[in-house]
Amino acid sequence: MSDTTIAASDVPVPPLEGGVEEEREYVGLLYSRLDELRAEKEEQLSRVRGSGAVGTMQNVSERDAFATMYEDRLAQLNAVDDRLVFGRLDLDSGECRYIGRIGLTDQHQQRLMLDWRAPEAGVFYQATAFERQGVRRRRHLLLKRRDVQGVEDEVLDADLLDEDTENHGDGALLAALKARRTGQMGDIVATIQAEQDRIIRADLPGVMVVQGGPGTGKTAVALHRAAYLLYSHRERLKSAGVLIVGPNSTFMSYIDRVLPSLGETGVVMSSLSELYPGVRGIEEQDPNVDEIKGRLDWTQIIADAVAHRQRTIAEPRDVVIDGIRVSVTPAIINRGRERARATGKPYNEARSTFVKVVVKDIAEKLEKIVEKRSEGNEADRSYLVEDVRQSRQVRTLLNMCWMPRTPQNLLEDLFSRPQYLADVAPQLTRQERDLLAREKGTPFTISDVALLDEAAELLGDLDETAGREEARQKAAREKDLENAQKAVENATPQLAEMGIEGFLDAESVAAMNDESGPSLSASERAQVDRTWTYGHVVVDEAQELSPMQWHVLMRRCPLKSFTVVGDIAQGSSPSAAHSWASAMEPFVGERMRVEELTVNYRTPRNIVDLAEGIARANGLEITSLRTVRDGDYEPIVEQVDAEQLLSAARDAVGAEQKRIGEGLVAAIVPEPLVGQVRDQLAELHGDRVGRGAGSLSQDVVVLSAEEAKGLEFDAVVLVEPADLLEEAHGKIGSLYVALTRPTHALHVVASKPLPAGF
Repeated sequence: MSDTTIAASDVPVPPLEGGVEEEREYVGLLYSRLDELRAEKEEQLSRVRGSGAVGTMQNVSERDAFATMYEDRLAQLNAVDDRLVFGRLDLDSGECRYIGRIGLTDQHQQRLMLDWRAPEAGVFYQATAFERQGVRRRRHLLLKRRDVQGVEDEVLDADLLDEDTENHGDGALLAALKARRTGQMGDIVATIQAEQDRIIRADLPGVMVVQGGPGTGKTAVALHRAAYLLYSHRERLKSAGVLIVGPNSTFMSYIDRVLPSLGETGVVMSSLSELYPGVRGIEEQDPNVDEIKGRLDWTQIIADAVAHRQRTIAEPRDVVIDGIRVSVTPAIINRGRERARATGKPYNEARSTFVKVVVKDIAEKLEKIVEKRSEGNEADRSYLVEDVRQSRQVRTLLNMCWMPRTPQNLLEDLFSRPQYLADVAPQLTRQERDLLAREKGTPFTISDVALLDEAAELLGDLDETAGREEARQKAAREKDLENAQKAVENATPQLAEMGIEGFLDAESVAAMNDESGPSLSASERAQVDRTWTYGHVVVDEAQELSPMQWHVLMRRCPLKSFTVVGDIAQGSSPSAAHSWASAMEPFVGERMRVEELTVNYRTPRNIVDLAEGIARANGLEITSLRTVRDGDYEPIVEQVDAEQLLSAARDAVGAEQKRIGEGLVAAIVPEPLVGQVRDQLAELHGDRVGRGAGSLSQDVVVLSAEEAKGLEFDAVVLVEPADLLEEAHGKIGSLYVALTRPTHALHVVASKPLPAGF
C-alpha cells in the first residue's frame, strides 16, 4: 500500500525546539526523495517500453505488469507534489513521525514520512490535550507548494509548556478556512478534525449515511474516505473500483483534483446525468415530470413495456419462401415465446431462442411440403432452415411478434405513443401521462437516465450472436487472467524489494494485453461498461436522488457498500428525501448507520445566523451548527427597483470584489436571469466572467442555485431570492443552499418582496 517502512527512530529529524529553518531542511530531504523516485520510475518505464512485445505470452504479461505498475506509481508521485508533507508528531517515546500525502522511505527502506491514511497516522487527527494518545506535540507545517512558510504547534503535554511556548491550537485550521478560493475544491488532509476523521476511517461494509449541514465538510469527508478505503482495502477495491456520484457536471469539475492530491488516481467519477454510457442527460424543465419519472413504479412500467413487445398472432399467417406458401399458426409463435421466456434471459437475448424455435418449426412444415411435392425424395434439406431465416416475410413476422429493441427507442416510443404508455402504465393518471408526452428525437433528460438504465437491464444485448461471442470472450479472458496472475506473482517479489506494494493486479495486466483496442485501466473500463459493478460507491448531495436513481445505483454495487453524504434540509428537487430512513429503507432496510457532522467550518457565524433564520421562517427544520469563526464582513441586503436589478447585481459584484480584496465571487441568480446577469458583468469584467461548468477558474462566475450546490466562494451576490424560492416551487432548500455558499461575504440584491426571515 505504501513504501515498506521500519522504525522512524532510525531517521534523523529536527530537534523538538526546531523551527521553520530546521523543518525546511527536512522537507527538502523529502522532496529530493520524491524527485529521485520519479526519475527512477521514468527510467524503469522507458526501459520496459523499449523492450518491445517479444518472447512468450508469459514474458509479455510480465513486461506489461511492470509497465502498469510504473505508470500508476508515476501518476501518484506527480499528483502529490504540492504540499507533500503537512504534519509532524512528537511522541512520548521520543519518536518523531512526519505525516504526508503518501508514504516515503529512503533508499535503505527507512521511513521518512507516513501516509496520512496509515493507522499510525490516525493520532495526528484524533489526539487531544485530554486524550493525548502518546502525543506530546502536534505540528502543522504550512507549505506553499514546496516551501515551508511557517509552523503551527499544538502542545498536548503540559510538561512541554513554559512561558516562552505558545499553544497555537487551531491556527492551521483557521488559516485554511480563510484562504481564498481558487475555483477548485482543495483537500482538507492537513486539517481533518476528530469528528471528520472518525467517519473517514470507519469500517468499509454496509451503508454509512453522513448527515451534515452547510459548511461541515461532508464532501471533503466523502472524498477523503474514498482515498482511505482504497488505501486500506486496496486488494478488494483496486479491480472493482470506487464510483463517486455527484449532482451535476459543475460539481464534478469542482472536486476532480482532490483524490489525485491524496494519492489516488483510479476512481470513477460521474454526475447523475452521465451514469448511462453514451448519454448525457439535460435538465428536466418541468419539476412535475421530474417527480413522475423518479418513482419506483417505473421498474414495473418498463418491465411491462418490454413484455408488451412480445406479441402473438390471433390467426394463422401465410409466408412465402422461395415461392412456397407456408401457414404459420398461433401455436408456433406461442411455443417460441414460451421457450424464449423459459431461458430467463433479457428480452433481446431471449429473442434468439424465439427466432430459433419459430424458424425450426416453419422449416419443418416447409420440408413436409417439399417432400410431398418431390414424391418422397429423401435428399438432404437442412438448407431449408437458412432459407426460412432469410425470407423477408418470415423476418417481418418475427419482428412483428418480437421486435429487437434498444433502451433509447423503447423510451422514445413510450413517450411519443400515448396508447402504448396507457397500456403499460395504469399506475399513472391521464394527466401524468399527458405531461410525459414528447416527440421522438427530443434529448434525453437527467431523469431519463435511470429509466434508460432499467430498460437496458431488461432488454440486454441487441446482438443476436452475443451469447456465443460472450462465451468465446469469457474463455479468452480467463486465459488472459491466468497468465496475468502468474506475471503478477512473478513481479511481486521484485516490487516488494523496491518498496512498492498494491499498485498491481491481474485485471490491469490482462487489459494491457487486450488486442481489441487500447489498454484501459479498471476505472476506464468501468466508465464505458454499464454493467460494471463497483466495490464501493460514494454519493454526494444524496438528499436529491429519486427512488429510481437509487435503484440504479444499488445495481452498480450489489454488495451494498455505500458512503452517502448530504443534508436533508438542503433538498430542493421534486424527489428530495424527507428523511434518510424513507430514502434508503426500500433498498437497504435498516442496514445502515447515520453519522452526523455538527461543525460549520466554511460559513462565518453572521451569515449562518441569517441563513438559519430565513430557513426557519419558511418552515424548514434544521439543526443549528456550531461555527468556528465570526465573519469579517456583515451581510448586505439591498432592495432596488425592478428596472435597476441587473445593473445593481453588476455593481454588487464589483463592490464585493473591493470589499474582500481578492478571491472568487459568484452571482447566484434565478435560471431565467443567468444570461442577462452574465452579459452585464461581461461589460465590466470581460472574459474574467465565467458561466456554469468549467468556469470556476474565472474571477467571477454566474450560476443558478442548482449549479451552486456543493460549491463554495469567497463572496456571493444573491439576486432576487423570491424568484429562487418560486423556482423551487416554494421549497426553501435551494435558497438555503445559496445563502450558505460564501466563506467571507454575502450581498443580496432584490427588486421583489423578500422571503420571510430577511
